[in-house]
Amino acid sequence: MEYQIIEEKKFRYIEQGEGHPLILLHGLFGALSNWKDVLEQFSPHYKVIIPLMPIYDLPILRTNVKSLSRFIHKFIAFKGYTSFSLIGNSLGGHVALVYATSHPEGVKNLILTGSSGLYENSSMGGSYPRRGDRDFIKEKVEYTFYAPESATPELVDEVFEIVNNRLRIIKILALAKSAIRHNMSKDVAKITIPTCLIWGKDDKITPPDVAEEFHRLIPHSDLFWVDRCGHAPMMERPKEFNAILADWLKGKTD
Repeated sequence: MEYQIIEEKKFRYIEQGEGHPLILLHGLFGALSNWKDVLEQFSPHYKVIIPLMPIYDLPILRTNVKSLSRFIHKFIAFKGYTSFSLIGNSLGGHVALVYATSHPEGVKNLILTGSSGLYENSSMGGSYPRRGDRDFIKEKVEYTFYAPESATPELVDEVFEIVNNRLRIIKILALAKSAIRHNMSKDVAKITIPTCLIWGKDDKITPPDVAEEFHRLIPHSDLFWVDRCGHAPMMERPKEFNAILADWLKGKTD
């Protein structure tokens, strides 16, 4: 599916379809392409928006989860969305949680998959002591998925390029540390909107007990499991992820 990246002011994003807006937030090593299967299935029925978060563009002292949430708030205000669903994977889920607790107005519902905010294994965002070693990076990317073959050569090349850029890896580490420090266990109980948790049963970054804890803490939450799936269900098991999301959204976006 062909999609156009729109550049307006300081924002870069994809926007396709008409109807209730679904705003998709990518993770720390994520990109707009991470959501391509969701975009393809849902844009005929919803307005699907994927903003590119400025992970590498923020000043180092403001490279944190709260700053990304403020960026999303500015983007939403710029676009004029007044009622929308927030969908976030990994760090994107964390940003969605911060936004939903800071600006509950307008957020119709919340969908989290492999979200940080309570606990995450920092193996992906800890350090890369052998940055020039592609095999080492390949192992790190494979760790994200249940099936190693999901770590395609193209995906490994993307991450390899990122971690071999000194400034970018500094920003990545700053954000990873910010996510670990910013524990939201006391905040998520305040979320009163319907919340959908779609979790890989074999997620090693944010393991299943993280999903169960989110489910326990968020009052109006539903938890769904995707078998034989790691940290990014919308990439590794897109059919299952989309089916769960489509069914859950019915009657919740009117």
